[in-house]
Amino acid sequence: MVLMAMFLMNTACEDSLELVNPNELSDETFFKRPEQLQSAVDAIYANLQTEALFSRVWYYMYDNMAHEVDVNPQHEANKRVYFDFNYNADDGYIFQYWDNCFRGINKANFVIFNEDNFENVTTEQKNQAIGEAKFMRAFYYSMLVSRFGGVPLYDVQTGEGQPRSSKEAVLDLIYSDLSDAANKLSSKANTDGGRPSSGSALGLLGKMYLHNGRYKDAKDALDAMAGFDLVDNYEDNFLEETEFNIESVWEINYTLAFGESTDWSGVGTGTGIHEFSFRGQDMGWNDWFNSYPTQNLVDEYEEGDPRLSANFYFNGDLFNNGTETVALPLEREVAWKKYQLYYKQSNENQASGINCRVIRYADVLLMLAEAENELGNQPRAVDLLNQVRDRVSMPRYGTPEMNAIFPVGSKQEVFEAIVHERRVELAGEQVRFDDLIRWDMANEELSPFGFKQGVHEMFPIPNQEINTNPNISLADQNPGF
Repeated sequence: MVLMAMFLMNTACEDSLELVNPNELSDETFFKRPEQLQSAVDAIYANLQTEALFSRVWYYMYDNMAHEVDVNPQHEANKRVYFDFNYNADDGYIFQYWDNCFRGINKANFVIFNEDNFENVTTEQKNQAIGEAKFMRAFYYSMLVSRFGGVPLYDVQTGEGQPRSSKEAVLDLIYSDLSDAANKLSSKANTDGGRPSSGSALGLLGKMYLHNGRYKDAKDALDAMAGFDLVDNYEDNFLEETEFNIESVWEINYTLAFGESTDWSGVGTGTGIHEFSFRGQDMGWNDWFNSYPTQNLVDEYEEGDPRLSANFYFNGDLFNNGTETVALPLEREVAWKKYQLYYKQSNENQASGINCRVIRYADVLLMLAEAENELGNQPRAVDLLNQVRDRVSMPRYGTPEMNAIFPVGSKQEVFEAIVHERRVELAGEQVRFDDLIRWDMANEELSPFGFKQGVHEMFPIPNQEINTNPNISLADQNPGF
C-alpha cells in the first residue's frame, strides 16, 4: 500500500476545476467520491514513515533504552542519549515522536469526524474507512500513552490545544476505538497488506489491556483473533520476500519501488513520500554498524536454539546468498542479522524496503500465555509457550530437559519462562523496554545504565508543546524533567 500523496494531488487537480482551494480539505469539497475518502485514509499512515518513528529513531530509542544493544564509537550523540537515559524536554526526536503521533491523530480525526459527509460509498467502504481511522488513532495514542502517560485528547472537533488528560482517559479512548475497529474491519484474508484487519485491532487491543493489567480483557481479545498462525520458518518474519504472511498481525510498509531520492528529506512531518527505512544501514555490520547486540542477550539463548543464528551474525557466517564470509569490524563478535538485507546482497546501500512487523502472532501467543498465567491458568500458559518453541523444534516446557533450567510448576516459574521466551523470540523487535516496565524489572535491569525509577519509564512532555499549547504548563510535566 502506497501512502498517498499522489492520490491527494490527483483529487486536488480535479477539484480545482470547481473553483475551490485544492489545499484546503473540508467536508464541503472533499468527500464526494470514493477515491477521495481513500486518499484521506491513506494519508493517516504517512506519519509512521518519519525519521523519529519507524523509519529510523524509533528503533534506536527502544533498543537503546532496553539495552538490547551496545553502541559503537560512531553512535551519534543525539541517539546515545536514550542509551544513557540522558534525554530532556528539549530533545528534538522526542518532540518529533510527539508531533508525528498527533499529526497522525489529526488525519484520523479528519476521516472520523466527517463520517456523515461521505458520499457515493457503500456501507462496506464506509466501515473500512472508519475502522482504519479508528485503528490508527488508537495506535498513535498507544505510542503516546506508553511513553508520556496522559496526553491531550482530541476525540471531539476543536481548533484549540487541549489540556493533558489522564492516562486512564487516553486508555479508554484506545479501548473504545479498537473495539469499534474490530467490528468494522475485515478479516486478515480479506484485507490488503499494510492495512489493519479485524485481527490487528484485536491484537493491539489485547496488548493494551495486558500492558495495563486487565488480564481477562486481554485474554478475551487475543482469543478472539482468527486467521493467524506461525509460519514454518522463523526467519520469514524478517525478509523482504515473505511480508504479509500468516504470522503478520500488522506491519508498516516499506519499499524501494519509488527510489531513494527522498532519503534525507520529507522525513520529519509525514509529508511527501518516504517509503523506506534506514534500519539496515544503521545496524548493518558491513555498513554504519552503529549498534550491536549485547553479549547478555546472546547468552540468553539455549544451546541449539536456531533463533540464535536467525537473529545474529557471527564471524565466519556466510552472507550474500552464501557467497561471502562475515568478518565483523571493531573486534566485535556478534551483529544483527534480523531485518538485514545481507542475506541477498553485500551492503545495505542506505535504504531498506523490509517492512517493520509491529505485531506478529508469536507475540500474540506469548502475550496470551502471560494473561493466562496471571489468571491462574498455568497449563494453558505452558501450552502457548510450547507452540512458539515447537516452531523452532526446541524442547518443550514441562519436559525433564527443560525442567532442569526453566521449571514451570508454579506461577512464578511460568512467568520466568515467559520472560525468557519473549527475550529470545522477540529480540530486536523493540518490545523489551515496555516488557521490563510492565514486569517492574526496569530498575533492576537498567539502573546501572542511568535509568531512574519513577522518571525514565516516561519521556518528558516536549517543551515545544508546553510553550505553544496554552492549556499545558510546566506543572503538567512528567516527574524528573
